[in-house]
Amino acid sequence: MNVSERFLKYVSFGTNSDEESASCPSTESQLVLGRYLVDELVKIGLAEVGIDENGYVYGVLPASKGRENDASVGFIAHMDTSSAVKGDGIKPQRVLYQGGDIALNEKESIRLADFPYLAKYIGQEIITTDGTTLLGADDKAGIAEIFTALEYLVAHPEISHGRIPVCITPDEEIGRGADRFDLKRFSADWAYTVDGGELGEIEYENFNAASAKITIHGVNIHPGSAKNKMKNASLLASEFISMLPKAETPSHTEGYEGFYHLCGMQGDESNAVLQYIIRDHDREKFESRKRFVENLVSYLNGVYGENTFEAVIRDSYYNMREKILPHMHIIDNAVNAMKQANVEPMIVAIRGGTDGARLSFEGLPCPNLSTGGANFHGIHEFIPVPSMEKMVEILVTLMKNQ
Repeated sequence: MNVSERFLKYVSFGTNSDEESASCPSTESQLVLGRYLVDELVKIGLAEVGIDENGYVYGVLPASKGRENDASVGFIAHMDTSSAVKGDGIKPQRVLYQGGDIALNEKESIRLADFPYLAKYIGQEIITTDGTTLLGADDKAGIAEIFTALEYLVAHPEISHGRIPVCITPDEEIGRGADRFDLKRFSADWAYTVDGGELGEIEYENFNAASAKITIHGVNIHPGSAKNKMKNASLLASEFISMLPKAETPSHTEGYEGFYHLCGMQGDESNAVLQYIIRDHDREKFESRKRFVENLVSYLNGVYGENTFEAVIRDSYYNMREKILPHMHIIDNAVNAMKQANVEPMIVAIRGGTDGARLSFEGLPCPNLSTGGANFHGIHEFIPVPSMEKMVEILVTLMKNQ
């Protein structure tokens, strides 16, 4: 199969992950795709292929003769898709883009006014959704590109290379992709996640990240006799929200600017819960943001009574930059591979995180490469076919020039 055919096959598997599930993988559908990927790796010709009890798919392309002592360079992608939008029953559409808007259905379009970078793809074939689901290019495009590159190397034994391990992880979208990653089984000197956006992106900086759960304990009294007695937890939650910096949210920030993001809320008069994520590339600013939330909770408890507000803050991952800097040849290799494919490299900071961030802190330097897709996690997601084809070319170059 070519890369677009492979990608379309993968998106036929619905694999939303589920943050509420305690199992690994969090959804049975990921195991279904995982087993299919195992069969495919066997057919391609990899060794040591298998899926473990947690849904992680592994395989190895053994080194060419004479290169057994070269560095072992791995490639990683993830099989789950975001649960923010429906991810099963996907009906992809192949469109030869001629400019303007792309109609997805009678109601939904990818509007050029909203996504002006769409104009770069005039004359190219683009795969879109039908406007009712996400597409799944994050990260099934990464899987398709890695597997197609491996298949090319197997079909061309005259191209020598070192040992190339691969791993397809579950549950990356809910922050668990690296939880049960078997570093010993993978056994690489360094690796790349193929899990980025626009063609040419190389990312070795990401947010420092934490979650914050704010619980508000109110006092409910019949509203007819509530004066000076009721503490409405929902209103107190609103007060907490209003005291965070209004310009420091995702919709007001870019680049290296951090934020507080309210991603969930529920409540009534008696109890309310706010779910936040806290992000910043700078470690000192990240720690300061967490302290701000703690101080705000302390202040409000001073106003409304002890234990009215409760904060549970947990770190999720850290900026991998400090772990990549001693190994900048990894980035140089990616830059050179892109230039050889006539793709302009773009070093960008991730406004998010990847499995690679956590793996870098566990001893496996692991920057992130583009897939070529755009508008992930929504119905306007798309990926140009030529971008996927270029990524295969780039990965083959990386694999042989380790």
